[in-house]
Amino acid sequence: MSLPTSTLPTPGTELDMHPGKPPVLHTSVHARGNAPGWAAEHRHAVRSLVTEHGALLIRGLALQEDDQAGAVLYHLAPGLMTEREAFAPRRTRAPGLYSSTTWPANQPMCMHHELSYTHAPPSLLLLACLAAPRTGGATALADATAVLDALPPELVQRFEEEGWLLTRTYHDEIGASWAESFGTDDRTAVEDYCRAHRIEFRWLPDGGLHTRQRRRAVVRHPVSGRRCWFNQIAFLNEWTMAPEVREYLIDVHGPDRLPFTTRFGNGDPIGEDVVQLINTVYERHTVREPWQDGDLMLVDNVRMAHNREPFEPPRDVVVAMAEPLHLAPCPPAFDENAR
Repeated sequence: MSLPTSTLPTPGTELDMHPGKPPVLHTSVHARGNAPGWAAEHRHAVRSLVTEHGALLIRGLALQEDDQAGAVLYHLAPGLMTEREAFAPRRTRAPGLYSSTTWPANQPMCMHHELSYTHAPPSLLLLACLAAPRTGGATALADATAVLDALPPELVQRFEEEGWLLTRTYHDEIGASWAESFGTDDRTAVEDYCRAHRIEFRWLPDGGLHTRQRRRAVVRHPVSGRRCWFNQIAFLNEWTMAPEVREYLIDVHGPDRLPFTTRFGNGDPIGEDVVQLINTVYERHTVREPWQDGDLMLVDNVRMAHNREPFEPPRDVVVAMAEPLHLAPCPPAFDENAR
């Protein structure tokens, strides 16, 4: 359904609400000539809609350039974050503004919450579509509270009690290198960061880096207080990889040196059936709206998981992160000290 302009706090707009789709706010033609000015004027109304619905796609700003998109994002969320611990490379397009994650166009990026394995993940994501893909490529969404309620209670309880464990082996074959991920090639700086963020680390003879970190799987939303399934348990698990990719990486590096995988908080492996179950629940709660040139999307990163669906290039979506959420830490994954 379309909500009439008179019900919105932003004159000259219309909010479309349809089952299976995120809310879409259509702006008037007058916004296109001065998108940053429109964002500054309507910041509070836009942010209120994001708080209410968990996400908002704004259509009609006609965003085309990095500078223009960056100015709009700054007005909506001053103080953009610098990304750390990226799992795959990005290009910095402007301060606080990044390209989408480098990932094969024909492979999906499954549902996840951005940087949920860090101590201070962003609570807000901002995405601007400068060039829409020919087909596919949507950034679909899933409500984290609905997902949690749909998962088996015993599975949720285990993850809530134990947390989840992320193991990473940084090398040049797949994903971000440790220098790209930590933003420095200084080993001492990386070690200091790991100790400060409760990440266990071990340098490998070939110059690579192996890390382990335990994080909470369920958190309470900072505004509503509702419990949210907030993690990357399925997305970063080895069973989410294409079978031929997983088999190749195990053959080359061994099962204990995969670029990334996830485990139960006590270190037990997570079975393929569990990963498939989580991804199936996500799909049942997914809403999507295809990108159009110039679109802008704001996502509550705690309330909503997001993905990136396969696409036919080109696709140019720039991303910014804002408003870090400081989470209570889980205990270390193991008793041994990081080396």
